[in-house]
Amino acid sequence: MFDVSDARPTAAAIRREDYAAPAFWIDTVDLTFDLDPAKTRVLSKMRIRRNMDVAAQPLRLDGEDLNLARVMVNGGGTSFKMEGSQLVLENLPEGDAPIDLEIFTTCAPIKNTQLSGLYVSNETFFTQCEAEGFRRITYFLDRPDVMAMYTVTLRASKAQYPVLLSNGNLVDSGDLEDGRHFAKWIDPHKKPSYLFALVAGKLVAREQRIKSRAGNNHLLQVYVRPGDLEKTEHAMNSLMASIAWDEARFGLSLDLDRFMIVATSDFNMGAMENKGLNIFNTKYVLASQSTATDVDYANIESVVGHEYFHNWTGDRVTCRDWFQLSLKEGLTVFRDQEFSMDMAGSASARAVKRIEDVRVLRTVQFPEDAGPMAHPVRPDSYVEINNFYTVTIYEKGAEVVRMQSEMVGRDGFAKGMKLYFERHDGHAVTCDDFVQAMADANPQSPLTQNLDQFKRWYSQAGTPRVRASGVYDAEARSYTLTLSQSCPATPGQPTKLPFVIPVTLGLLGADGTALPLQQQGDAEASGTEGTIVLTDESLAITFINVDSAPVPSLLRGFSAPVILECDFSDADLLNLLAHDIDPFNRWEAGQRLGMRIALAAIGNAAITANEQGEITEPILPPSFVQAMRDVLRNPTLDAAFKELVLTLPSESYIAEQLDEVDPQRIHAVREAMRAELASSLDADWVWAYEEHQTPGAYSPDAISAGRRALAGLALHMLCLAARQSGDALWPGKTYQRFKDAGNMTDRFGALAALVNTGHELAKPALERFHALFKDEDLVVDKWFALQAGASDRNGHILPAVRDLMKLPDFQIKNPNRARSVIFSYCNANPGAFHRADGAGYTYWADRVLELDGFNVQVASRLARGMDRWRKLAEPYRSLARAAIERVAAKPDLSNDVREVITRALAD
Repeated sequence: MFDVSDARPTAAAIRREDYAAPAFWIDTVDLTFDLDPAKTRVLSKMRIRRNMDVAAQPLRLDGEDLNLARVMVNGGGTSFKMEGSQLVLENLPEGDAPIDLEIFTTCAPIKNTQLSGLYVSNETFFTQCEAEGFRRITYFLDRPDVMAMYTVTLRASKAQYPVLLSNGNLVDSGDLEDGRHFAKWIDPHKKPSYLFALVAGKLVAREQRIKSRAGNNHLLQVYVRPGDLEKTEHAMNSLMASIAWDEARFGLSLDLDRFMIVATSDFNMGAMENKGLNIFNTKYVLASQSTATDVDYANIESVVGHEYFHNWTGDRVTCRDWFQLSLKEGLTVFRDQEFSMDMAGSASARAVKRIEDVRVLRTVQFPEDAGPMAHPVRPDSYVEINNFYTVTIYEKGAEVVRMQSEMVGRDGFAKGMKLYFERHDGHAVTCDDFVQAMADANPQSPLTQNLDQFKRWYSQAGTPRVRASGVYDAEARSYTLTLSQSCPATPGQPTKLPFVIPVTLGLLGADGTALPLQQQGDAEASGTEGTIVLTDESLAITFINVDSAPVPSLLRGFSAPVILECDFSDADLLNLLAHDIDPFNRWEAGQRLGMRIALAAIGNAAITANEQGEITEPILPPSFVQAMRDVLRNPTLDAAFKELVLTLPSESYIAEQLDEVDPQRIHAVREAMRAELASSLDADWVWAYEEHQTPGAYSPDAISAGRRALAGLALHMLCLAARQSGDALWPGKTYQRFKDAGNMTDRFGALAALVNTGHELAKPALERFHALFKDEDLVVDKWFALQAGASDRNGHILPAVRDLMKLPDFQIKNPNRARSVIFSYCNANPGAFHRADGAGYTYWADRVLELDGFNVQVASRLARGMDRWRKLAEPYRSLARAAIERVAAKPDLSNDVREVITRALAD
């Protein structure tokens, strides 16, 4: 046996400009697995051929943590050598004739704690091959532009592994000697190695047979561990809805006899779109009303849709190289967002979904664009591709696709998608290929007219800023709106060229009336809403026949992923909040008002905290309180929308508006604002709670979920008000609701209200909750996350987190459990994490180093939590730097973590 298990790649940057087509193509792959946790044998038979468009060179196959036993070429032995982790064959036959290459290796899945490649979880085999996990299974050209036809034979103990699954269609199965059995799968579609998958274990399946619009019959299967089958109905319904939606919206049909989803609790990601065999984190499959919240139900629908939609946008057409990752991910996020909005039904529910998506973008992606890991939607270089599965690639990438959709129209986008598949089905292509298809299908569109400039969204990092200012001329009855754009420098990109920015807008009168839009030179008005495409650094538009100074409603629907700067008065914002016909801008007006109040209080030295770190003096202007009351009581607004408006900007989002950040000051101010809003609207919260109950059978539909969300917020605020007044009524009612709730949304909402307001009833409630659900892993994750992410008072959260890690339930090697405690504290609880003594940073460094020892992907994601340390005020900044430098000092730090840490420390 030739042991190369200790080979480790060097940390050299890979650059997009250095892309070269592979020297060889792989046409077919025949894999045979003899599955054993300690020693799995893998026989790979490949039919390869030289790429005659590339100069002749050796074949270099990627491999990692493999034991090499045999290499044969055209049935005979051959010479080879190892260069680092690559298997190199220099003496392959010349010419374009096919070459049969056979490689026999072994690996140890039970030892694979990285959860990349082939691994064992709960006595079941799983794979995760994106981005570069297939090389941990066998030596291969492990790159996305090498697409092959796969035949897979799995052999294993029938008693231990009765279910044997792989990509494609099952063509044969049967028993073998010694209690073993086999299954043979053939995938009729070419795919890159990152889409390979196998699963073997004791699993049960929910099955559903369907007939597509195209008239084809399909078998759908959702596999889970025994005991979880009753929690798969929603996932199956979501899969069927996804299939129907993709056929109806884009004419894209399921192209396999069967489509399978398999759930595992040990998974680094949310889910993986392996062709025909999607592997999911249990978090995005399992749901029942007693164990899953409304948010869980919505997430399952979204993620099931996302992975199914990859069947075409990612599987049938994939990316040429990993720099093009957003080609599949940005497009598919856009598709799953559209799917979720269509499934929500009403215009209001669609708006709520849009606001939720933008909130994620602005609180997570905008900071990434402003930090050391800033990169374009199509990156120029990376050390470890796993570090670039980011909100920029996914969410910002989706916004770039959305802008294209808006600029060519819904029907035009469908035409562009059709042309994209006609040109590129079965190929590995680039982001430029997608945009070109959209433009070519819509030759008269603003996208096509500004195509080269629009592509800057793929090549330039950073969040553009759009500055808006307006001047009203009473004598001429005209209003001139000036828009200008800029984009700050990002690492490696000191200067930026102008973007193409679609700005959807309207004008409101002083009484909130939507005004007709008639641009100077137009014969008549063109409705009350329009879109201006900003391409230059500055643009002035004059509207005529405007009888009084209007209030501009800009960037409606968040028409571009930019930061809008506009000198709105408080009266302007109150007008927009009360009257704007665009739900997004109505919500945005409330957020701007809340942010303005928070920033003023943070900068006001006269507003001080007491010894407990709490601010007790009033902060909120009466006009803001009344505006929030008006929203809460407005009978025309949906409950879900009200809940969003009445939720103040997050601490992280507030921090991003400041040049220098004192996290404890932000925490104190925001908590004071919440407390004041709770007490000022006390009677209104009682009304909201009582009027938004959902009696009857549980349903996770958008309307019911919205009512529960508002009732949950009301209950939380009533407990917060009671904490100030000392009244025991509402905490008592909350504890009773916790005990009596008929669904997890209500039960967990009541528990969260008690925990986050620090009430003494939180302790017995937490104990009761754990006793009820100690055998439900996903619910226990919620229990951990709630405590680690709770509002901090006098630094009590960090000691609680350390205690949580000592519990038998806590297993750091399970990614879900690690995220539930460590990430909830370090990445999602700034008021508790950023301590003046630096203890939170010490804890972070300890956990990054610990995780890096066995799961580098999880470790590098945790390391990202300190991206914005340079914005911190002292003493936080120096303490944070010391913690980062301690991580950087580890000699054998993984490439994944070192790339993140090096960028964080770079000047």
